[in-house]
Amino acid sequence: MLRTNLGQRIPEGMRDLLPEEIVIQERLEAEVLSLFGQWSYQKVLTPTLEFSACVQPDLEQADSLYKFFDREGRILAMRPELTIPIARLVSTRMRGSALPLRLCYGADVYRNTSVRHREFRQVGVELVGSSHELADAEVIALAVEAIAGLGIKNYQFNLGHMGIFSGLMLEAGVDEGLQAKLEEALARKDMVSVEKCVGQSGLPERVQELLLRLPHLHGGEEILDEVLEWSARPAIREAVESLRRIYQYLNDFGIQENVSLDLGILRGFSYYTGAVFEGYVSGMGFPVVEGGRYDTLYADFGVPQPATGFAIHLGNLLEQFPLSPTEGADVLVYGSDAKLIIHQCQVLRAKGKRVEMALGVIENEVAQAMAHQRRIPEVICVG
Repeated sequence: MLRTNLGQRIPEGMRDLLPEEIVIQERLEAEVLSLFGQWSYQKVLTPTLEFSACVQPDLEQADSLYKFFDREGRILAMRPELTIPIARLVSTRMRGSALPLRLCYGADVYRNTSVRHREFRQVGVELVGSSHELADAEVIALAVEAIAGLGIKNYQFNLGHMGIFSGLMLEAGVDEGLQAKLEEALARKDMVSVEKCVGQSGLPERVQELLLRLPHLHGGEEILDEVLEWSARPAIREAVESLRRIYQYLNDFGIQENVSLDLGILRGFSYYTGAVFEGYVSGMGFPVVEGGRYDTLYADFGVPQPATGFAIHLGNLLEQFPLSPTEGADVLVYGSDAKLIIHQCQVLRAKGKRVEMALGVIENEVAQAMAHQRRIPEVICVG
């Protein structure tokens, strides 16, 4: 039966990967995971499907989940990211493990949103069990090294802290509804919405000025001193000094020049509590690296632990690398006797050769043309 027009397409936001695209993606993933291993991170994998009760409470937009019912009527969801599933894994099967835990992953995630890609490959790390600023600096330095190690030249990382925004909200007495709207607009870098929220907030003029100034505070340590001039509130001072220590550690790692402080960064998942960061590459208007500290998430699973980590959107990086023809087999085997052809192919494969077997009887000229077209350097005739 001929498929309908819909049956010949793929859902919006999904994509097919051709052999040459798969080669690039697998090479990039192997290089990044190898680097993670050098930093003592061990790979784990969680299922594609989770109960929605696991992933939904911490996802700001629950309607961005792909949801299903199982046979028992329970709601399942395709994982929208890996941080929460790994928190579940650590709190159950890995409960009682020696801390800190350094875990990494490479897997597809799914988000039913209006963005260009709704299925994409992520590689990332989770460092669980340390509240020290050195842990934050480690994952940021690892993210920078991962991007640089892929051969990407023009990239930039921005580093902020959730505590500065939440401290300002607390000091100004902003209600939860307005805070949520402001946080969402700042996370999307939607300055029109930010200005609208602030203008209609009824907040004191000084607070409005600070909120409008926040997204534009970008640079080096000098912006931290400016923040301290705003307020002496302990929560804000603590966030600023924590950010300063992390930034100084980045200098020790030798990557501070690749990281700018940006106090307008707010992450799109509600579980982030401390330092947050994003990584950008030239020509892409959205972050390809996202991460930060989330010290309250594990309490939701009954095992309170501080944690930090990041994810690289590897699928989006494919566009940064030119496609090249895939490598063909090492040998093409053809002839007139199928039994002899099969035997020769098996012998060559046992020796580690990649072998393509001609199907049916073909002439030498046809075999040579086939080998040329398929980029196969050697042709063997048997029988």
